Amino acid sequence: MALDLPPQGGGGAPRIAVFTDKLDWHVDATLAAFRALGATPVAVRLEACRIDTSRPNGLAIPGFHALPDLAIVRAIGDGSLEAITMRLGVLHALEALGVPLVNGVRSIERCTDKSMASFLLAQAGVPTPETFATQTTAQARAIARRECAKGPLVMKPLFGAQGWGIRLIEREGDIPSLEEARGVFYLQRFVGPSRPPYEDMRILVSRGDVVAAMRRRSSHWITNVRQGAKPVAAEPTPQERDMALAACAAMGTVMAGVDLIADADGEPMVLEVNSMPGWSGLQRITPFSIAERLAGDALKERVSPA
Repeated sequence: MALDLPPQGGGGAPRIAVFTDKLDWHVDATLAAFRALGATPVAVRLEACRIDTSRPNGLAIPGFHALPDLAIVRAIGDGSLEAITMRLGVLHALEALGVPLVNGVRSIERCTDKSMASFLLAQAGVPTPETFATQTTAQARAIARRECAKGPLVMKPLFGAQGWGIRLIEREGDIPSLEEARGVFYLQRFVGPSRPPYEDMRILVSRGDVVAAMRRRSSHWITNVRQGAKPVAAEPTPQERDMALAACAAMGTVMAGVDLIADADGEPMVLEVNSMPGWSGLQRITPFSIAERLAGDALKERVSPA
């Protein structure tokens, strides 16, 4: 079902589907921003959408009698492999029907799968920590046995965000069971100091330009704001800016949050690219409405896709 259904007939105003799994702060801000710009946004759960070939367009999108003019993907939602596959299929169908998506479904798939993101960043020549992904416990233990001699690794869920489920691997015995790893061991070289304070950078990029940036500082090596890190206003260096833009180009994103960290020599590296980023922490230290800037950029995709 639609989460927020405004009256039909917006007097020619573009109708925007905002795909999400819940009405959180980011969705509220996004809806308000589009309304302020004269558009008619509708928050929709992807799980409520369906394929229906009896319809002219073959899709049923709650809140829309016809296709949306633009779709914003804030969240895919949890579910089985089959459920996630179908939701991505709905997004693929919208693109096939000519509906602009922010972000495009291919870029969402690339960013969400951390192993593919690491592969694409490395292939594009974007500095990123050494990464190892495998589906067997024996291989994961062998990687840890070999690589931990050079320094710790970080194990992350292949699909995950906001720092949840991350663990430090300092020895072979730290490798969890295959069940705990949910079938995939994604291991990345730990980059950063050996003791507090810890810091990395989030750069928010939209349509080839840096919107805002912050340093995230913490007493813990996991530096996500949701995990207690403090956002500090920052101006990216030209090198950091270029690296963030190169990372977005490698992923094919229109809008993304790029996480950078300095290596032992102080040189920046890209940790990951988030195609559905949050910006509540960044908004605290940004003097303008990030949601309005992103909504305005997204509306430009209807006219001249980047």
